[in-house]
Amino acid sequence: MLLKILAGQACTYTYISVSFFYYRFVINIGGFIIEVQMGMKLCGFDSVARIGFVYAALILNFVFCCQLLLLQPLVAADGQAGGASLFERVSQSVKVKKFSEALRDLNAAIEADPALSEAYWHRASILRQLCRYEESERSYKSFLEMKPGNSAAEKELSQLYQAQNALNSANDLFDSGDFTKALEYIYKVVLVFSPECFKAKLLKVRLLIAAKDYSKAISETGFILKEDENDLEALLLRGRAYYYLADHDIATRHYQKGLRLDPEHGELKKAYFGLKNLLKKTKSAEDNAGKGKLRLAVEDYKAALAFDPNHTAHNIHLHLGLCKVYVKLGRGTDAVTSCTEVLEIDGDQVEALVQRGEAKLLVEDWEGAVADLKSAAEKSPQDMNIREVLMRAERSLKLSQRKDWYKILGVSKTASISDIKKAYKKLALQWHPDKNVDNREEAEAKFREIAAAYEILGDEDKRTRFDRGEDIDDNGMGMGEEGFNPFGGGGQQFTFHFEGGFPGGGFGGYNF
Repeated sequence: MLLKILAGQACTYTYISVSFFYYRFVINIGGFIIEVQMGMKLCGFDSVARIGFVYAALILNFVFCCQLLLLQPLVAADGQAGGASLFERVSQSVKVKKFSEALRDLNAAIEADPALSEAYWHRASILRQLCRYEESERSYKSFLEMKPGNSAAEKELSQLYQAQNALNSANDLFDSGDFTKALEYIYKVVLVFSPECFKAKLLKVRLLIAAKDYSKAISETGFILKEDENDLEALLLRGRAYYYLADHDIATRHYQKGLRLDPEHGELKKAYFGLKNLLKKTKSAEDNAGKGKLRLAVEDYKAALAFDPNHTAHNIHLHLGLCKVYVKLGRGTDAVTSCTEVLEIDGDQVEALVQRGEAKLLVEDWEGAVADLKSAAEKSPQDMNIREVLMRAERSLKLSQRKDWYKILGVSKTASISDIKKAYKKLALQWHPDKNVDNREEAEAKFREIAAAYEILGDEDKRTRFDRGEDIDDNGMGMGEEGFNPFGGGGQQFTFHFEGGFPGGGFGGYNF
Protein backbone atom coordinates (compact mmCIF):
# COMPACT_ATOMS: atom_id res chain seq x y z
CA MET A 1 0.00 0.00 0.00
CA LEU A 2 1.26 3.50 -0.89
CA LEU A 3 -0.08 6.69 0.84
CA LYS A 4 0.61 10.08 -0.77
CA ILE A 5 -0.38 13.56 0.64
CA LEU A 6 0.00 16.31 -1.95
CA ALA A 7 -0.73 20.11 -1.61
CA GLY A 8 -3.57 21.23 -3.85
CA GLN A 9 -6.43 23.66 -4.36
CA ALA A 10 -9.23 23.88 -1.84
CA CYS A 11 -11.83 21.77 -3.58
CA THR A 12 -13.25 18.31 -2.88
CA TYR A 13 -13.52 15.38 -5.22
CA THR A 14 -13.15 11.58 -5.21
CA TYR A 15 -11.47 9.42 -7.79
CA ILE A 16 -11.46 5.65 -7.54
CA SER A 17 -9.65 3.30 -9.90
CA VAL A 18 -9.68 -0.43 -9.70
CA SER A 19 -7.85 -2.62 -12.18
CA PHE A 20 -6.44 -5.99 -12.41
CA PHE A 21 -3.17 -4.73 -11.00
CA TYR A 22 -3.86 -2.06 -8.36
CA TYR A 23 -6.42 -0.17 -6.32
CA ARG A 24 -6.16 3.69 -6.20
CA PHE A 25 -8.16 6.23 -4.13
CA VAL A 26 -7.70 10.05 -4.21
CA ILE A 27 -9.36 12.68 -2.00
CA ASN A 28 -8.76 16.44 -1.50
CA ILE A 29 -9.57 17.76 1.95
CA GLY A 30 -8.97 21.37 3.00
CA GLY A 31 -6.43 21.99 0.30
CA PHE A 32 -4.49 18.74 0.66
CA ILE A 33 -4.67 15.87 -1.78
CA ILE A 34 -4.59 12.44 -0.15
CA GLU A 35 -3.82 9.60 -2.48
CA VAL A 36 -3.97 5.95 -1.37
CA GLN A 37 -2.67 3.21 -3.65
CA MET A 38 -2.77 -0.48 -2.97
CA GLY A 39 -1.84 -2.95 -5.60
CA MET A 40 -0.43 -6.35 -6.27
CA LYS A 41 0.05 -8.66 -9.18
CA LEU A 42 -2.95 -10.91 -9.39
CA CYS A 43 -1.48 -13.38 -11.78
CA GLY A 44 0.08 -16.37 -10.11
CA PHE A 45 -2.50 -16.52 -7.32
CA ASP A 46 -5.21 -19.16 -7.06
CA SER A 47 -8.86 -18.25 -7.30
CA VAL A 48 -9.35 -18.13 -3.52
CA ALA A 49 -6.59 -15.54 -3.18
CA ARG A 50 -7.99 -13.48 -5.99
CA ILE A 51 -11.48 -13.57 -4.50
CA GLY A 52 -10.06 -12.52 -1.13
CA PHE A 53 -8.27 -9.58 -2.67
CA VAL A 54 -11.42 -8.40 -4.42
CA TYR A 55 -13.42 -8.64 -1.19
CA ALA A 56 -10.71 -6.65 0.61
CA ALA A 57 -10.84 -3.96 -2.08
CA LEU A 58 -14.63 -3.74 -1.82
CA ILE A 59 -14.48 -3.45 1.95
CA LEU A 60 -11.82 -0.75 1.72
CA ASN A 61 -13.90 1.14 -0.84
CA PHE A 62 -16.92 0.97 1.46
CA VAL A 63 -14.85 2.39 4.34
CA PHE A 64 -13.59 5.30 2.25
CA CYS A 65 -17.08 6.08 1.01
CA CYS A 66 -18.29 6.28 4.58
CA GLN A 67 -15.40 8.56 5.46
CA LEU A 68 -16.26 10.82 2.53
CA LEU A 69 -19.85 11.14 3.70
CA LEU A 70 -18.67 12.07 7.17
CA LEU A 71 -15.87 14.44 6.00
CA GLN A 72 -17.95 16.37 3.45
CA PRO A 73 -19.53 18.75 6.04
CA LEU A 74 -16.10 19.38 7.50
CA VAL A 75 -14.71 20.23 4.06
CA ALA A 76 -17.60 22.63 3.43
CA ALA A 77 -17.03 24.31 6.78
CA ASP A 78 -13.34 24.61 6.01
CA GLY A 79 -14.23 26.29 2.67
CA GLN A 80 -16.38 28.83 4.48
CA ALA A 81 -13.60 29.51 6.94
CA GLY A 82 -11.23 30.00 4.00
CA GLY A 83 -13.65 32.51 2.44
CA ALA A 84 -13.93 34.46 5.68
CA SER A 85 -10.18 34.52 5.95
CA LEU A 86 -9.90 35.75 2.37
CA PHE A 87 -12.33 38.64 2.87
CA GLU A 88 -10.68 39.60 6.14
CA ARG A 89 -7.34 39.75 4.36
CA VAL A 90 -8.90 41.84 1.57
CA SER A 91 -10.39 44.24 4.12
CA GLN A 92 -7.02 44.72 5.77
CA SER A 93 -5.40 45.44 2.40
CA VAL A 94 -8.04 48.06 1.61
CA LYS A 95 -7.54 49.75 4.99
CA VAL A 96 -3.84 50.29 4.26
CA LYS A 97 -4.65 51.27 0.66
CA LYS A 98 -3.04 48.17 -0.86
CA PHE A 99 -5.76 47.89 -3.47
CA SER A 100 -3.65 45.90 -5.93
CA GLU A 101 -3.08 43.16 -3.35
CA ALA A 102 -6.78 43.07 -2.47
CA LEU A 103 -7.78 42.76 -6.12
CA ARG A 104 -5.15 40.10 -6.74
CA ASP A 105 -6.51 37.97 -3.87
CA LEU A 106 -10.09 38.36 -5.09
CA ASN A 107 -9.19 37.56 -8.69
CA ALA A 108 -7.37 34.41 -7.56
CA ALA A 109 -10.36 33.34 -5.48
CA ILE A 110 -12.77 33.90 -8.38
CA GLU A 111 -10.50 31.96 -10.73
CA ALA A 112 -10.39 29.04 -8.31
CA ASP A 113 -14.13 29.17 -7.63
CA PRO A 114 -16.16 31.16 -10.22
CA ALA A 115 -19.25 30.65 -8.07
CA LEU A 116 -17.84 32.60 -5.12
CA SER A 117 -20.36 35.47 -5.37
CA GLU A 118 -19.08 37.54 -2.45
CA ALA A 119 -15.72 37.91 -4.17
CA TYR A 120 -17.42 39.61 -7.12
CA TRP A 121 -19.12 42.08 -4.80
CA HIS A 122 -15.92 42.91 -2.93
CA ARG A 123 -14.08 43.36 -6.20
CA ALA A 124 -16.83 45.59 -7.61
CA SER A 125 -16.75 47.81 -4.51
CA ILE A 126 -12.98 48.27 -4.65
CA LEU A 127 -13.03 49.03 -8.38
CA ARG A 128 -15.80 51.60 -7.81
CA GLN A 129 -13.72 53.35 -5.16
CA LEU A 130 -10.84 53.51 -7.63
CA CYS A 131 -13.28 54.84 -10.31
CA ARG A 132 -12.48 51.92 -12.61
CA TYR A 133 -16.14 52.10 -13.47
CA GLU A 134 -16.45 49.73 -16.43
CA GLU A 135 -14.68 46.89 -14.61
CA SER A 136 -16.68 47.61 -11.47
CA GLU A 137 -19.96 47.54 -13.37
CA ARG A 138 -19.16 44.11 -14.83
CA SER A 139 -18.39 42.72 -11.37
CA TYR A 140 -21.60 44.13 -9.88
CA LYS A 141 -23.62 42.59 -12.70
CA SER A 142 -21.89 39.21 -12.23
CA PHE A 143 -22.78 39.29 -8.53
CA LEU A 144 -26.38 40.30 -9.24
CA GLU A 145 -26.73 37.43 -11.71
CA MET A 146 -25.86 35.08 -8.84
CA LYS A 147 -27.78 37.06 -6.21
CA PRO A 148 -30.59 38.83 -8.07
CA GLY A 149 -32.47 41.51 -6.17
CA ASN A 150 -29.70 42.23 -3.66
CA SER A 151 -30.65 45.77 -2.63
CA ALA A 152 -27.23 46.71 -1.21
CA ALA A 153 -25.43 45.75 -4.42
CA GLU A 154 -28.06 47.50 -6.54
CA LYS A 155 -27.62 50.67 -4.47
CA GLU A 156 -23.84 50.57 -4.93
CA LEU A 157 -24.27 50.07 -8.66
CA SER A 158 -26.51 53.16 -8.71
CA GLN A 159 -23.83 55.11 -6.84
CA LEU A 160 -21.32 53.96 -9.44
CA TYR A 161 -23.43 55.47 -12.22
CA GLN A 162 -23.82 58.72 -10.27
CA ALA A 163 -20.07 59.01 -9.71
CA GLN A 164 -19.29 58.15 -13.33
CA ASN A 165 -21.69 60.80 -14.64
CA ALA A 166 -20.43 63.39 -12.15
CA LEU A 167 -16.81 62.80 -13.18
CA ASN A 168 -17.72 63.25 -16.84
CA SER A 169 -19.66 66.42 -16.02
CA ALA A 170 -16.76 67.81 -13.98
CA ASN A 171 -14.39 67.29 -16.90
CA ASP A 172 -16.80 69.06 -19.26
CA LEU A 173 -17.25 71.97 -16.84
CA PHE A 174 -13.48 72.27 -16.42
CA ASP A 175 -13.10 72.58 -20.18
CA SER A 176 -15.84 75.23 -20.30
CA GLY A 177 -14.28 77.26 -17.47
CA ASP A 178 -16.98 76.70 -14.82
CA PHE A 179 -14.51 75.70 -12.11
CA THR A 180 -16.81 76.25 -9.13
CA LYS A 181 -19.53 73.94 -10.43
CA ALA A 182 -16.95 71.34 -11.45
CA LEU A 183 -15.50 71.34 -7.93
CA GLU A 184 -18.99 70.76 -6.51
CA TYR A 185 -19.35 67.60 -8.61
CA ILE A 186 -15.94 66.35 -7.49
CA TYR A 187 -16.47 67.05 -3.79
CA LYS A 188 -20.13 66.12 -3.43
CA VAL A 189 -20.42 63.12 -5.75
CA VAL A 190 -17.25 61.64 -7.20
CA LEU A 191 -15.11 61.57 -4.05
CA VAL A 192 -18.07 60.50 -1.92
CA PHE A 193 -18.72 57.32 -3.91
CA SER A 194 -15.15 56.92 -5.27
CA PRO A 195 -12.91 58.26 -2.50
CA GLU A 196 -9.77 56.67 -3.98
CA CYS A 197 -10.33 57.96 -7.51
CA PHE A 198 -6.90 59.21 -8.59
CA LYS A 199 -8.29 60.90 -11.70
CA ALA A 200 -10.77 62.86 -9.58
CA LYS A 201 -8.07 63.91 -7.12
CA LEU A 202 -5.87 65.26 -9.90
CA LEU A 203 -8.82 66.99 -11.54
CA LYS A 204 -9.64 68.59 -8.19
CA VAL A 205 -6.10 69.99 -7.97
CA ARG A 206 -6.31 71.36 -11.51
CA LEU A 207 -9.62 73.01 -10.65
CA LEU A 208 -8.18 74.54 -7.48
CA ILE A 209 -5.28 75.99 -9.47
CA ALA A 210 -7.68 77.33 -12.10
CA ALA A 211 -9.73 78.91 -9.29
CA LYS A 212 -6.47 80.39 -7.89
CA ASP A 213 -6.74 78.49 -4.59
CA TYR A 214 -3.06 77.64 -4.68
CA SER A 215 -2.63 76.85 -0.97
CA LYS A 216 -5.41 74.26 -1.12
CA ALA A 217 -3.86 72.79 -4.27
CA ILE A 218 -0.53 72.40 -2.45
CA SER A 219 -2.28 70.67 0.43
CA GLU A 220 -4.14 68.23 -1.85
CA THR A 221 -1.03 67.29 -3.84
CA GLY A 222 0.77 66.75 -0.55
CA PHE A 223 -1.69 63.94 0.29
CA ILE A 224 -1.14 62.36 -3.13
CA LEU A 225 2.66 62.51 -2.83
CA LYS A 226 2.52 60.88 0.62
CA GLU A 227 1.12 57.80 -1.09
CA ASP A 228 3.52 58.02 -4.03
CA GLU A 229 6.32 60.57 -3.74
CA ASN A 230 7.32 59.98 -7.36
CA ASP A 231 3.98 60.67 -8.99
CA LEU A 232 4.87 62.93 -11.93
CA GLU A 233 1.44 64.52 -12.31
CA ALA A 234 1.30 65.49 -8.65
CA LEU A 235 4.84 66.89 -8.79
CA LEU A 236 3.90 68.99 -11.82
CA LEU A 237 0.70 70.37 -10.26
CA ARG A 238 2.32 71.06 -6.88
CA GLY A 239 5.17 72.87 -8.62
CA ARG A 240 2.66 74.89 -10.61
CA ALA A 241 0.82 75.94 -7.42
CA TYR A 242 4.08 77.15 -5.87
CA TYR A 243 4.89 78.91 -9.14
CA TYR A 244 1.67 80.92 -9.05
CA LEU A 245 2.44 81.89 -5.46
CA ALA A 246 5.76 83.25 -6.82
CA ASP A 247 7.67 80.74 -4.66
CA HIS A 248 9.86 79.98 -7.63
CA ASP A 249 12.64 78.12 -5.80
CA ILE A 250 10.28 75.42 -4.48
CA ALA A 251 8.49 75.25 -7.83
CA THR A 252 11.83 74.66 -9.55
CA ARG A 253 12.70 71.83 -7.15
CA HIS A 254 9.43 70.04 -7.92
CA TYR A 255 9.97 70.38 -11.66
CA GLN A 256 13.56 69.15 -11.37
CA LYS A 257 12.55 66.10 -9.32
CA GLY A 258 9.96 65.17 -11.92
CA LEU A 259 12.44 65.58 -14.75
CA ARG A 260 14.98 63.37 -12.98
CA LEU A 261 12.33 60.64 -12.96
CA ASP A 262 11.30 61.30 -16.57
CA PRO A 263 13.61 63.67 -18.51
CA GLU A 264 11.26 63.63 -21.52
CA HIS A 265 8.06 64.56 -19.71
CA GLY A 266 6.59 67.26 -21.98
CA GLU A 267 4.63 69.34 -19.45
CA LEU A 268 7.39 69.25 -16.84
CA LYS A 269 9.95 70.40 -19.42
CA LYS A 270 7.68 73.22 -20.56
CA ALA A 271 7.03 74.37 -16.98
CA TYR A 272 10.67 74.19 -15.92
CA PHE A 273 12.18 75.99 -18.91
CA GLY A 274 9.34 78.51 -19.00
CA LEU A 275 10.06 79.50 -15.40
CA LYS A 276 13.78 79.60 -16.07
CA ASN A 277 13.32 82.00 -19.01
CA LEU A 278 10.91 84.20 -17.05
CA LEU A 279 13.39 84.65 -14.21
CA LYS A 280 16.19 85.36 -16.68
CA LYS A 281 14.20 88.09 -18.44
CA THR A 282 13.09 89.59 -15.12
CA LYS A 283 16.67 89.85 -13.92
CA SER A 284 17.71 91.50 -17.18
CA ALA A 285 14.95 94.12 -16.78
CA GLU A 286 15.96 94.88 -13.20
CA ASP A 287 19.65 95.11 -14.09
CA ASN A 288 19.01 97.50 -16.98
CA ALA A 289 16.78 99.68 -14.79
CA GLY A 290 19.50 99.80 -12.14
CA LYS A 291 22.12 100.79 -14.70
CA GLY A 292 19.95 103.58 -16.10
CA LYS A 293 19.32 101.78 -19.39
CA LEU A 294 15.67 102.70 -19.13
CA ARG A 295 14.50 101.98 -22.66
CA LEU A 296 16.09 98.52 -22.60
CA ALA A 297 14.48 97.94 -19.22
CA VAL A 298 11.06 98.80 -20.69
CA GLU A 299 11.49 96.18 -23.42
CA ASP A 300 12.64 93.53 -20.94
CA TYR A 301 9.76 94.21 -18.56
CA LYS A 302 7.26 93.94 -21.42
CA ALA A 303 8.85 90.67 -22.60
CA ALA A 304 8.70 89.23 -19.06
CA LEU A 305 5.03 90.20 -18.73
CA ALA A 306 4.25 88.44 -22.00
CA PHE A 307 5.45 85.05 -20.65
CA ASP A 308 2.40 84.41 -18.48
CA PRO A 309 -0.32 87.07 -18.11
CA ASN A 310 -1.98 84.93 -15.41
CA HIS A 311 1.04 84.92 -13.11
CA THR A 312 -0.28 87.83 -11.04
CA ALA A 313 1.92 87.23 -7.98
CA HIS A 314 5.02 87.85 -10.12
CA ASN A 315 3.52 90.23 -12.66
CA ILE A 316 2.64 92.69 -9.91
CA HIS A 317 6.38 93.29 -9.44
CA LEU A 318 6.95 93.52 -13.18
CA HIS A 319 4.20 96.12 -13.60
CA LEU A 320 5.58 98.13 -10.67
CA GLY A 321 9.10 98.03 -12.08
CA LEU A 322 7.79 99.16 -15.46
CA CYS A 323 5.82 101.99 -13.84
CA LYS A 324 8.96 103.29 -12.10
CA VAL A 325 10.90 103.26 -15.36
CA TYR A 326 8.10 105.14 -17.14
CA VAL A 327 8.08 107.79 -14.40
CA LYS A 328 11.83 108.28 -14.83
CA LEU A 329 11.33 108.61 -18.57
CA GLY A 330 8.57 111.18 -18.03
CA ARG A 331 5.99 108.98 -19.75
CA GLY A 332 3.18 109.80 -17.34
CA THR A 333 0.29 108.16 -19.19
CA ASP A 334 2.13 104.84 -19.57
CA ALA A 335 3.24 104.99 -15.94
CA VAL A 336 -0.33 105.53 -14.75
CA THR A 337 -1.45 102.47 -16.75
CA SER A 338 1.28 100.23 -15.34
CA CYS A 339 0.73 101.29 -11.73
CA THR A 340 -3.02 100.86 -12.14
CA GLU A 341 -2.34 97.23 -13.18
CA VAL A 342 -0.55 96.76 -9.86
CA LEU A 343 -3.33 98.34 -7.81
CA GLU A 344 -5.99 96.24 -9.52
CA ILE A 345 -4.15 93.19 -8.20
CA ASP A 346 -3.33 94.67 -4.78
CA GLY A 347 -5.07 97.90 -3.87
CA ASP A 348 -2.93 98.32 -0.75
CA GLN A 349 0.39 98.42 -2.60
CA VAL A 350 1.88 101.63 -1.12
CA GLU A 351 4.73 101.97 -3.58
CA ALA A 352 2.34 101.65 -6.51
CA LEU A 353 0.18 104.44 -5.04
CA VAL A 354 3.24 106.70 -4.69
CA GLN A 355 4.45 105.98 -8.20
CA ARG A 356 1.02 106.53 -9.69
CA GLY A 357 0.79 109.80 -7.78
CA GLU A 358 4.10 110.86 -9.35
CA ALA A 359 2.84 109.79 -12.77
CA LYS A 360 -0.36 111.82 -12.35
CA LEU A 361 1.73 114.88 -11.54
CA LEU A 362 3.42 114.39 -14.90
CA VAL A 363 0.07 114.48 -16.71
CA GLU A 364 -1.17 117.37 -14.50
CA ASP A 365 -3.88 115.29 -12.86
CA TRP A 366 -3.40 117.21 -9.63
CA GLU A 367 -6.48 115.96 -7.79
CA GLY A 368 -5.72 112.32 -8.73
CA ALA A 369 -2.13 112.70 -7.58
CA VAL A 370 -3.17 114.14 -4.20
CA ALA A 371 -5.73 111.33 -3.72
CA ASP A 372 -3.16 108.58 -4.41
CA LEU A 373 -0.48 110.18 -2.24
CA LYS A 374 -2.88 110.78 0.64
CA SER A 375 -3.88 107.12 0.51
CA ALA A 376 -0.21 106.09 0.53
CA ALA A 377 0.54 108.42 3.45
CA GLU A 378 -2.33 106.94 5.46
CA LYS A 379 -1.02 103.43 4.87
CA SER A 380 2.57 104.41 5.69
CA PRO A 381 2.36 107.41 8.07
CA GLN A 382 6.04 107.27 9.08
CA ASP A 383 7.41 107.62 5.56
CA MET A 384 8.58 111.25 5.23
CA ASN A 385 9.38 110.85 1.53
CA ILE A 386 5.71 110.23 0.85
CA ARG A 387 4.86 113.32 2.90
CA GLU A 388 7.19 115.45 0.81
CA VAL A 389 5.71 114.25 -2.48
CA LEU A 390 2.21 114.78 -1.08
CA MET A 391 3.04 118.39 -0.13
CA ARG A 392 4.34 119.01 -3.63
CA ALA A 393 1.17 117.55 -5.12
CA GLU A 394 -1.05 119.63 -2.84
CA ARG A 395 0.85 122.77 -3.78
CA SER A 396 0.44 121.94 -7.47
CA LEU A 397 -3.26 121.34 -6.93
CA LYS A 398 -3.64 124.68 -5.18
CA LEU A 399 -1.79 126.48 -7.96
CA SER A 400 -3.97 124.76 -10.54
CA GLN A 401 -7.06 126.10 -8.80
CA ARG A 402 -5.85 129.73 -8.96
CA LYS A 403 -6.92 131.90 -11.83
CA ASP A 404 -4.44 131.87 -14.66
CA TRP A 405 -4.02 135.62 -15.11
CA TYR A 406 -1.84 135.12 -18.15
CA LYS A 407 -4.58 133.08 -19.79
CA ILE A 408 -7.21 135.68 -18.89
CA LEU A 409 -5.21 138.42 -20.63
CA GLY A 410 -4.25 136.08 -23.43
CA VAL A 411 -0.49 136.57 -23.02
CA SER A 412 2.41 134.19 -22.43
CA LYS A 413 4.28 133.89 -19.15
CA THR A 414 7.24 135.62 -20.77
CA ALA A 415 5.21 138.62 -21.99
CA SER A 416 6.64 142.07 -21.34
CA ILE A 417 4.87 144.78 -19.32
CA SER A 418 4.11 146.57 -22.57
CA ASP A 419 2.44 143.49 -24.02
CA ILE A 420 0.43 143.03 -20.84
CA LYS A 421 -0.82 146.67 -20.95
CA LYS A 422 -1.81 146.37 -24.60
CA ALA A 423 -3.71 143.16 -23.95
CA TYR A 424 -5.47 144.72 -20.99
CA LYS A 425 -6.58 147.83 -22.91
CA LYS A 426 -7.91 145.72 -25.74
CA LEU A 427 -9.92 143.41 -23.50
CA ALA A 428 -11.15 146.18 -21.23
CA LEU A 429 -12.50 148.02 -24.24
CA GLN A 430 -14.10 144.84 -25.58
CA TRP A 431 -15.84 143.94 -22.31
CA HIS A 432 -16.67 147.43 -20.98
CA PRO A 433 -20.23 147.25 -19.61
CA ASP A 434 -21.31 150.38 -21.49
CA LYS A 435 -20.50 148.57 -24.74
CA ASN A 436 -22.34 145.40 -23.71
CA VAL A 437 -25.78 146.67 -22.76
CA ASP A 438 -27.52 143.45 -23.80
CA ASN A 439 -25.24 141.21 -21.66
CA ARG A 440 -24.20 143.68 -19.01
CA GLU A 441 -23.88 141.14 -16.15
CA GLU A 442 -21.54 138.90 -18.12
CA ALA A 443 -19.55 141.91 -19.30
CA GLU A 444 -19.15 143.22 -15.75
CA ALA A 445 -17.83 139.83 -14.59
CA LYS A 446 -15.37 139.66 -17.48
CA PHE A 447 -14.31 143.26 -17.01
CA ARG A 448 -13.70 142.67 -13.31
CA GLU A 449 -11.58 139.58 -14.06
CA ILE A 450 -9.50 141.44 -16.68
CA ALA A 451 -8.86 144.27 -14.24
CA ALA A 452 -7.75 141.83 -11.52
CA ALA A 453 -5.35 140.14 -13.94
CA TYR A 454 -3.80 143.46 -14.85
CA GLU A 455 -3.56 144.45 -11.18
CA ILE A 456 -1.23 141.49 -10.58
CA LEU A 457 0.64 141.09 -13.85
CA GLY A 458 1.06 144.83 -14.30
CA ASP A 459 2.99 144.96 -11.00
CA GLU A 460 6.47 143.43 -11.14
CA ASP A 461 6.55 142.47 -7.47
CA LYS A 462 3.12 140.82 -7.50
CA ARG A 463 3.82 139.12 -10.80
CA THR A 464 7.06 137.62 -9.45
CA ARG A 465 5.35 136.29 -6.35
CA PHE A 466 2.52 134.89 -8.46
CA ASP A 467 5.02 133.09 -10.68
CA ARG A 468 6.63 131.58 -7.58
CA GLY A 469 3.27 130.10 -6.61
CA GLU A 470 2.62 132.36 -3.64
CA ASP A 471 -0.96 132.94 -2.68
CA ILE A 472 -1.26 136.70 -3.08
CA ASP A 473 -4.82 136.73 -1.75
CA ASP A 474 -3.53 135.57 1.66
CA ASN A 475 -1.40 138.70 1.90
CA GLY A 476 -4.39 141.02 1.87
CA MET A 477 -4.09 142.02 -1.77
CA GLY A 478 -7.82 141.67 -2.28
CA MET A 479 -7.48 139.92 -5.64
CA GLY A 480 -10.01 137.68 -7.24
CA GLU A 481 -13.52 138.02 -8.45
CA GLU A 482 -14.92 138.73 -5.02
CA GLY A 483 -11.99 140.68 -3.56
CA PHE A 484 -11.38 143.05 -6.49
CA ASN A 485 -14.18 145.37 -7.67
CA PRO A 486 -13.26 147.78 -10.48
CA PHE A 487 -16.69 149.37 -10.21
CA GLY A 488 -16.10 150.76 -6.71
CA GLY A 489 -18.46 148.73 -4.54
CA GLY A 490 -20.34 150.65 -1.88
CA GLY A 491 -21.22 153.49 -4.26
CA GLN A 492 -17.64 154.62 -4.82
CA GLN A 493 -16.46 155.12 -8.36
CA PHE A 494 -13.41 153.09 -9.47
CA THR A 495 -11.25 154.91 -11.99
CA PHE A 496 -8.73 153.29 -14.40
CA HIS A 497 -5.98 155.44 -15.86
CA PHE A 498 -4.34 154.39 -19.11
CA GLU A 499 -1.38 156.12 -20.58
CA GLY A 500 -2.83 158.14 -23.48
CA GLY A 501 -6.37 156.95 -22.67
CA PHE A 502 -8.70 155.32 -25.21
CA PRO A 503 -9.45 156.98 -28.47
CA GLY A 504 -12.68 158.88 -28.18
CA GLY A 505 -12.48 159.47 -24.41
CA GLY A 506 -14.08 157.60 -21.52
CA PHE A 507 -17.20 155.51 -21.15
CA GLY A 508 -19.87 156.84 -18.82
CA GLY A 509 -18.69 156.69 -15.21
CA TYR A 510 -15.52 154.78 -16.08
CA ASN A 511 -12.58 157.01 -16.84
CA PHE A 512 -9.58 155.61 -18.69
